[in-house]
Amino acid sequence: MSKIKIVLIEDEEILSKVLCIELQEADFDVTLAEDGEAGLAAVKKVIPSLVLLDLVLPKKHGFEVLTELKKSPKTRKIPVIILSALGSVEDMKKGLGLGAKAYLVKSQHGVGEIVNKIKEYLGGKTK
Repeated sequence: MSKIKIVLIEDEEILSKVLCIELQEADFDVTLAEDGEAGLAAVKKVIPSLVLLDLVLPKKHGFEVLTELKKSPKTRKIPVIILSALGSVEDMKKGLGLGAKAYLVKSQHGVGEIVNKIKEYLGGKTK
């Protein structure tokens, strides 16, 4: 059985490296994109089981990425979890309103907790 694919769209180099390592150690197949445009392209190419999406990104903001993913018949059903430094109620409402399944504020969750939430969301499966 093949590993569950996750596309991580994150421009913070240290966080993205640590998350990639932790997710791979949890037996996920991770594709990293460092800006919004590359993230959209990666999702359309990989068709992952889950997208982990930052909001403040170069080239295309995370809300734009989310909107485009939810408009496309090819990607609209892929669950998206927002992982952002933006923690206002307005941002959370907007992200969930645009179709994100969950909204995690970076400062409130450690990397291990984020990986556990992803596993929880995917029903504990990695394959």
